Amino acid sequence: MWQPCRCSASAALRPMALRLACPLAGLARRGYCARSAQRQGLLFRQLFEAESFTYTYLLADTKTKEAVLIDPVLETAQRDSTLVKQLGLNLLYAVNTHCHADHITGTGLLKQLLPGCRSVISRDSGATADVLIREGHTLRFGAFALEPRSTPGHTDGCLTYVLNDQSMAFTGDALLIRGCGRTDFQQGSPESLYRSVHEKIFTLPGDCLVYPAHDYTGQSVSTVEEERTLNPRLTLSMEAFVELMNNLNLPKPKQIDFAVPANLKCGVQDVAV
Repeated sequence: MWQPCRCSASAALRPMALRLACPLAGLARRGYCARSAQRQGLLFRQLFEAESFTYTYLLADTKTKEAVLIDPVLETAQRDSTLVKQLGLNLLYAVNTHCHADHITGTGLLKQLLPGCRSVISRDSGATADVLIREGHTLRFGAFALEPRSTPGHTDGCLTYVLNDQSMAFTGDALLIRGCGRTDFQQGSPESLYRSVHEKIFTLPGDCLVYPAHDYTGQSVSTVEEERTLNPRLTLSMEAFVELMNNLNLPKPKQIDFAVPANLKCGVQDVAV
C-alpha cells in the first residue's frame, strides 16, 4: 500500500514537505521518494541551505557507492562532505545546474575535502570547471546516470539534469515550484526560458518529479504534470509570459557581485578549509 513520503525533505521543512511530497499515489510504484528509491538501489537526499534557500541533492548507487552532488553551497560544503563520508560514498562529481548569482558554489571546497571529486558545469556557462558538459553527454555513477538537457533563459548555461529513468528532474532555476528563475541579468531571456521549459522539461513524463535549486515557500518537490497545468507563469502564453518577466522589477541578489565572479571559477578557486 502506498504511504506518504517521509524522507525527502530537510528537517527544517519536513512538516510542510510531508503534505507536499509524493503528490500522486502512483509515484511510489516507480520509486520516487527517498525510501522507495533506495529499494531500487538509488540513495537520495535533499539538503537545504537557509540563507539562499538553496536545495542541494545527493544521489548515489547503494551498491558501488559512487555519488554525485547537485548544486552544493559553500557554507554547507562541510556538512555535505561529512554526510558523504558517513555514508561511505565516493563523490565523483559536484555538479552545478548553472552559474549561480545568489550564493557561491561549494564545489571548490568539496574538491579539497573529498579528493577525487570533480566540478561540473555547462560548457555554455562561460565558467571554468573540471568537466564542461552539454546536452548529449551523461554523468554516470554506478548503474545510474544524469542526462543534461539544455534549458537556457535564466542564464545561457542552465542545465536540467534528468535521471536516466526519467523519474527525477533537477531543474536548477529554470523551473521552480509554481514559478521560474528571473530573466533580467546574466544573459537572461524570457523567450528562451519559456521555450526551454516547454520543450525540454514539460515533455518529460507527467509523474517525473521536479526538484528545483531553490524554494522560498517551504515546498520541496513537484511534478512535471503539476507545473505543466498549475504553474501560474508558464501556463501563460509566450507573449504574456514575456511581458510578466520583463516587469517583475526585483532587487538584484544580495551576493551577485561576488558570487558570480567566484562561480565563474567553479570548482577550481582557492578556498580555505
